Amino acid sequence: MKFNFEQVHNYYERLVFEEVARRASEPAHHDFSADMLADVACLALNRLPVRYVRHDVDMMFYMTEQERKTIEESMQQVLEFSFAFVLERTARSAR
Repeated sequence: MKFNFEQVHNYYERLVFEEVARRASEPAHHDFSADMLADVACLALNRLPVRYVRHDVDMMFYMTEQERKTIEESMQQVLEFSFAFVLERTARSAR
């Protein structure tokens, strides 16, 4: 029997990567290097629950509106923390 796990991924990965890229274009984050943005994404993903899926649409189909809202709020909080944390640590190490 052959196994194919290539479709399996953490649901939050794409969401976090897209949001980090979107926020990177904001003036407040123009000074973030590619390495800093990768650190933000890693920190954010490590602070969110892990939800493995094969297809994102499957998860969206089975979620309630409240669950979607909770996910969005959690992501916003985690990303705000992650950007601030990476910026602070980078500034501290540059001293």
